[in-house]
Parts: sequence; structure tokens; C-alpha cells
Amino acid sequence: MATVELLFSALPEHVRTARLVAAAVARRAGVDEAVLDEVRLAVGEACSRAVGLHITNEVPTPVRVTLIEEEKKFSIEVGDDAPRPAPLELTSANGSERPAAGYEDAGADSEDDMGLAVISGLVDDVEVTADEHGGLIRMSWPIVPAAVLP
Repeated sequence: MATVELLFSALPEHVRTARLVAAAVARRAGVDEAVLDEVRLAVGEACSRAVGLHITNEVPTPVRVTLIEEEKKFSIEVGDDAPRPAPLELTSANGSERPAAGYEDAGADSEDDMGLAVISGLVDDVEVTADEHGGLIRMSWPIVPAAVLP
């Protein structure tokens, strides 16, 4: 299992770099070429969201991006340290979203909701968690097995 970690200051200009790194690592890991644009867009959306939360909440720590290559899937985790007023856990499988038990909308920002909607539209396997210590968006794509030449 190979892992690449990327930390960057919460500045919008660094989001493009995160997108490019994610696409390059996904390609090397064996993610299908047809979904690399989706990987790029989803990572850009997740990183933009994290940067916005850091700026809004005046969080000085960097945004975290972890790229994980496993045997059959490639995962990307985008983490932020912006506190949330209420625990949030949202999972999506093939586009169907459902809040975790006990979650009540604590006045979530509509722009934040739009970013999450875009991500869940791009990624079939996505999980969003947040609490008073920050949030994490975990996205996964299948790896296409390399063709074996005779």
C-alpha cells in the first residue's frame, strides 16, 4: 500500500497543485483514464471547500491531502481543521446520500452544501465526516488491473 501525503497552506492558489498531484498519482496507481477528470474535479472541489473553511474560521494549520493506493482501490482523503458545531457523518454509495443517525442540520452554509453535492455527483464512493476538531472527505475509485502480456 503506497501513500502520498500533501500538506499545503490554505490558499486558493494551492488547490490547482493538489489537483495535479492527485491526478498524477491516480494515473500511476491504475485508475481508469476515463475517470481522471472526475478525480481532478472532486479533489479540486474538496480542497477548495477545505481552504474556504480554513479561511472563514481563521485556522492557521495546513490542509491535508492523503493519496492511498491499495490493492483494488485508490483513495483520496482531504482533511481540514475547521471546527463544526455539530457532528456530521454523510455517506454516499452510488449517489444516495444519508446523514448519520442523530445529525441535525446546524445551519450549514449553502456553498458548503453545494460543494458536497458536486463531490457526491462525481464520486460513487464518498464519505464525509466532521466534528469539533475538523472534517474529512474520503473518496475512492477502483483500480483497473494492468493487462498481462503473454
